[in-house]
Amino acid sequence: MKLKGINVLAVLSDDFEDLEFWVPVMRLREEGANVVIAGIEKNKKYIGKYGVPAESIHSFLDLSHDDFHGILIPGGWSPDKLRRYPELLKIIKDMNKEKKVIGQICHAAWVTISAKVVNGKNVTSTPGIRDDLENAGAIWHDDAVVVDENFVSSRRPPDIPDYNRELVKAFLKLK
Repeated sequence: MKLKGINVLAVLSDDFEDLEFWVPVMRLREEGANVVIAGIEKNKKYIGKYGVPAESIHSFLDLSHDDFHGILIPGGWSPDKLRRYPELLKIIKDMNKEKKVIGQICHAAWVTISAKVVNGKNVTSTPGIRDDLENAGAIWHDDAVVVDENFVSSRRPPDIPDYNRELVKAFLKLK
C-alpha cells in the first residue's frame, strides 16, 4: 500500500484502449492509490475499443485539479474526443503547473498537445503521432517509457509493465 493517500484522476471516453486504461488503474489501486474514474458524463458506462466497459463515477467537467495528485490518460480513440473539452485541458494545465503526475500512453498525447503542455518535454507515444508531438515542441523518443519531470509517457500496450513501474515511482515522489 505504498500509494495510500494518493488520489489519481483517470479520464476516458468511448473507444479508450482497454489495456492502457485498466492495467494502470489496477496497478495503482494495488499499491493503495484512490483512482477516480471520470468521463464527460457522470455515472456513464464507457466501452473500450475491444468491448471492456468502465463506468465513470464523476464527470471531469465538475472536478478540480486540486483534489488529485495526477492524471492517467489512456490511448485509443478516446483522446481525440477528450481533447475537445476546455475543462479537461484546464485540469491538465493546472496539474502541469503544480508538477503533478501526468501519465499518457499511445494516442493520449493528443490531449496534452491540445492542453499545450508538451513543448520542450521528452516524451514517447505511438509512432503514428510522433509528428503531432514534434510539431507541438516535444522531443520524441522511441522508448518503452520516457519520464521527464512530472510526465510519464509510453508507446503502446506491450510497454505497460515499464509504464506502470514508472507511474508508481512518480507518485511515490509526491509522498
